[in-house]
Amino acid sequence: MPVESSRSGGWPVEVAAGSEVVDVIVIGAGLVGAAIARELAGHEVSVELVEARDDVGDGTSKANTAILHTGFDASPGTLEGRLVRRGYELLGRYAELVGIPVERTGAVLVAWTEEELAALPALRDKAIRNDYLACELLGPAQVYALVPALAPGVRGGLGVPGESITCTWTTTLALATEAVTRGVRLRTGTRVTGVQVGDATSVLHTDGCGRRPARWVVNAAGLGAAQVDRLFGHERFTVTPRRGELVVFDKAARPLAPAIVLPVPSSLGKGVLVAPTVYGNVMLGPTAEDLTDPTATGTSEEGLEFLRRKGTALMPSLLAEEVTAAYAGLRAATEHGDYLIDVDAAQRYALVGGIRSTGLTACLAIAEHVAGLLAEAGLELRLRDDLPAPPRMPQLGEAGLRPYQDGEAIDGDPAYGRIVCFCERVTAGEIRDVYASPVRPADLGGLRRRTRAMNGRCQGFACEAAVRALADRAGRS
Repeated sequence: MPVESSRSGGWPVEVAAGSEVVDVIVIGAGLVGAAIARELAGHEVSVELVEARDDVGDGTSKANTAILHTGFDASPGTLEGRLVRRGYELLGRYAELVGIPVERTGAVLVAWTEEELAALPALRDKAIRNDYLACELLGPAQVYALVPALAPGVRGGLGVPGESITCTWTTTLALATEAVTRGVRLRTGTRVTGVQVGDATSVLHTDGCGRRPARWVVNAAGLGAAQVDRLFGHERFTVTPRRGELVVFDKAARPLAPAIVLPVPSSLGKGVLVAPTVYGNVMLGPTAEDLTDPTATGTSEEGLEFLRRKGTALMPSLLAEEVTAAYAGLRAATEHGDYLIDVDAAQRYALVGGIRSTGLTACLAIAEHVAGLLAEAGLELRLRDDLPAPPRMPQLGEAGLRPYQDGEAIDGDPAYGRIVCFCERVTAGEIRDVYASPVRPADLGGLRRRTRAMNGRCQGFACEAAVRALADRAGRS
């Protein structure tokens, strides 16, 4: 679809009669956009959150390694490093508040060569410069004590006890849900195709909801952030879709990976990791392949073969386990080495671009930072004293009490004892509940991210018909 950009040169922009002018429109309902909308809605401003896809968190946010990073390996002095460290604290507290699953597994960087072993002291020193003091140099025996299933040949390691695993799906949904309960108007299926910038009001042209006027605009469009930035007249960066393919192994493999196994970074990138998931699986990946197609989320034969070779070298016993799924996500890679966050006060426009996979950890800190920049640029932000209670999210983590295990919940409502998806132990009550929530799923993919239904060994082969029937019934009610 062609896009248009119109700048009024300071003249007032005509707003159609009856069109409500909101204080802020946030473009993009992934992790970062939802976090910004939630943060702003904690103040006395009206906020609209627009998303090109039909559901929240359906782009880059849904497919990453779901690691809560300490920021130990960030580049010292960067905005990304500062916001990751702050976000680690904020998201850790928020997860406890709303029920986002987090497991404090710790991580170990494993050195397989003398060159990698020699790099570990510098990585520990970098962690110290990043104010993370818990890293510890480990000998081979200590590494194997942490992860016995590693292949022979470990030279040493660096322990990072604070690294954790979490659920990116629940995090995005929690932020979007709280944004909506705070009064944010969520518009999905709404792609921004043009912009008119006026002296007091900008108008976004969309292919879903027509013309949307706003006093301020925040661009958190992820893979589309550079395109939206150009609509405002800027040529600051390009986004290259970087495909990361991952393989998910069956829950029987979980004892092989009690901690996150990280490679020692090289000039070629951070490399392939082995990590447990909060759903009880083990994940191997990701690859890193720059593409031109922002919709190319399919896996490739070359990528999977690359992961097979890497996995065999890292943990051969893992490759003997059953594979549950393989998937790919696209990261918004740019030519810059840091986050691109900037506010143009004259245009009343904020760019939040170049947010890589660390955006999961940093999202609440990014939102806090953006709100501060907007206030400095002239957006009046007064804290509200009437905020609703935060939501309590469905428990998707294996370390928590799932509904099918909760006798008290089942006594109160037998639907929580009626399992529909047997691979993942998802109940009829959970499926019903997501369709009564403030942010309902748009399709079965959205239902999967909210409940884990169809996400197990059979990938929906045995349960999809029953799940679909329940979803259709709940969606009509």
